[in-house]
Amino acid sequence: MSKSKLEYIWLDGYKPTQNMRSKTKVEDNFSGKLEDCPIWSFDGSSTRQAEGGSSDCLLKPVAIYPDPARKHGYLVMTEVLNADGTPHESNGRATIEDEDNDFWFGFEQEYFIMDRKTQLPLGFPVGGYPAPQGLYYCSVGGRNTHGRDLVEEHADLCIEAGLNFEGINQEVASGQWEFQLFAKGAKKAGDEIWVARYLLDRLTEKYGYYIEYHPKPLGKDMDWNGSGMHANFSNTTLRTCGSREVYEKICEAFRPVVKEHIAVYGEFNDQRLTGDHETASIDDFSYGVSDRGASIRIPIITVEKGWKGWLEDRRPASNGDPYKIAGRIIKTVKSANVS
Repeated sequence: MSKSKLEYIWLDGYKPTQNMRSKTKVEDNFSGKLEDCPIWSFDGSSTRQAEGGSSDCLLKPVAIYPDPARKHGYLVMTEVLNADGTPHESNGRATIEDEDNDFWFGFEQEYFIMDRKTQLPLGFPVGGYPAPQGLYYCSVGGRNTHGRDLVEEHADLCIEAGLNFEGINQEVASGQWEFQLFAKGAKKAGDEIWVARYLLDRLTEKYGYYIEYHPKPLGKDMDWNGSGMHANFSNTTLRTCGSREVYEKICEAFRPVVKEHIAVYGEFNDQRLTGDHETASIDDFSYGVSDRGASIRIPIITVEKGWKGWLEDRRPASNGDPYKIAGRIIKTVKSANVS
């Protein structure tokens, strides 16, 4: 008889920023297949998802990956359901309208690596500041590059887990990094970002670090870049239309629903979206070709390929929920009159 460790991962009910929770289920002779992962339960009263008098919530497995850090281990991403089997109000994944996986998403996840002892980003001295930003972006060498061991190990874990991991780079501020993931299908893209975050957060436990997803962890008035999670997206129309007019109509569909997007793009995003540091103002909406100061950037590659490609929404914050972000983008794109 063989035993496997299944790590069930879910999102709790904290608002507005949910946290990952997980626990291990040991199964005998497990096949490794998603369909053989049983529905499980947890105490929702401990995660702000139920009252103590009726505390059971259900965990529905929706994606499974090998866990490269544990013997006979698997990572099981789950949705939270009420006891009657309906989606819990905290379940953003269930709201995504992309059943045919026509929408493709590439997320650029930025984050700061924080030293648990100093409570500061790597490279920041206690009681002071490192050299101004400028030389940290895509740097090499011990003077400006901090945390590479953790970042490289995380990349290896993601690749070994089977995630469609596409790259890493140090970002503009000291101790700030980014990884990229791409998936065909909005739900899959969200699953993979959450599993990648889980692997990153768990990995910090052995380094004495923690990950800060706050979009402006050094304060809104400090001259340091914030962290975002740029959302690159396309559907069949964007990939094949060959029309500038269609692209502009889709971009214009975002203009009247700015508040609806900002509402799900992450907490404290007002501190980041100021119009400085390669951001658009949170109160404005703009789009432009190759414009990193716009709300939505039209990549130059899309134009060079005859208006066939994708768009990049640069507003989502690093702490945003990719499920909710993707769901809102899909709703807006579908509302555009491009038929």
